[in-house]
Amino acid sequence: MNRHRTAASVLLAAGALIAGALSAAGPATAADAPASFRPQHTQGFWTADRMRSATPLDVVAAPGSGRAPVASSAQATRIAPTTPSAAASPTAFPQAGGAWTGGGAVVKTSGRVFFTFGDRTASCSGDSITSANGSTVITAGHCVKYQGTWHTNWIFVPGYDDGNAPYGQWSATKTFATDQWAASEDMNMDVGLAVVAPLNGQKLSQAVGAQGILFNGGYNKKMYSFGFPAAAPYDGKKLIYCSGSTGKDFLLTKDHSLACNMTGGSSGGPWFQDFNEATGLGTQVSVNSFGYNFLPNRMFGPYFGNEAKAAYDKAQNS
Repeated sequence: MNRHRTAASVLLAAGALIAGALSAAGPATAADAPASFRPQHTQGFWTADRMRSATPLDVVAAPGSGRAPVASSAQATRIAPTTPSAAASPTAFPQAGGAWTGGGAVVKTSGRVFFTFGDRTASCSGDSITSANGSTVITAGHCVKYQGTWHTNWIFVPGYDDGNAPYGQWSATKTFATDQWAASEDMNMDVGLAVVAPLNGQKLSQAVGAQGILFNGGYNKKMYSFGFPAAAPYDGKKLIYCSGSTGKDFLLTKDHSLACNMTGGSSGGPWFQDFNEATGLGTQVSVNSFGYNFLPNRMFGPYFGNEAKAAYDKAQNS
């Protein structure tokens, strides 16, 4: 998200929309805005009550507030998922927002992201993706860095369950964003990643599996999106999904567009094409990013082009 938009708002608390122009220092340059960060994390900081009370962090855009779309043309690059999973019951397609009851790999690979943002604790969503280091989480850029500041106390909780962490809390050793997000918070490039430390002698992908990922895969696909929205009418306790045929943002960005009523806290949750309801596996092609304040019940997610691939490569090789 470009913090010099003429009008914008951020969902920082459940059910609360804080509107108005965002103010910040002048735009950073790539030289003084590195695209990675080593977040401090205090062990034991994220108690069940603190996770339950974390406020959702999401972005709502307004006209005239984005950067011009960046052209991107390259061959598609696909990374296959790490492991299959057990069968799941089919669910509805299309779906504008509902609890995921099908099971499968997605209930382990997706989870909530928690971090300290200024003087508040906040939450987003994320997903375990196949990587060279076996320890990479992908999320939205504003879920690792926002308003010029990198978040601290950053953890990923796969399979989050109302304050419980059935597969553990995974602490980030380093967080990443696209160069464009790190430098100017360009909402076309709202992609962030984290490398997490091993837990109980296992890497993340060994413990929960990992989804495949695709770069430069094109537009207008049938997709499923997942996340843990925590702003009303949702409460952050359940994995929610939307499904349908996507389009392309016709206003400010080159983002994908999907009919979806997920709210604050869902940012960073995965978008899949070629999603198999029986196994819960898909090919990730975007993340929940933002919505327009005049266009309710529609979610937008960044196109995974060369810029996202470069950030992914930095993370997976870290």
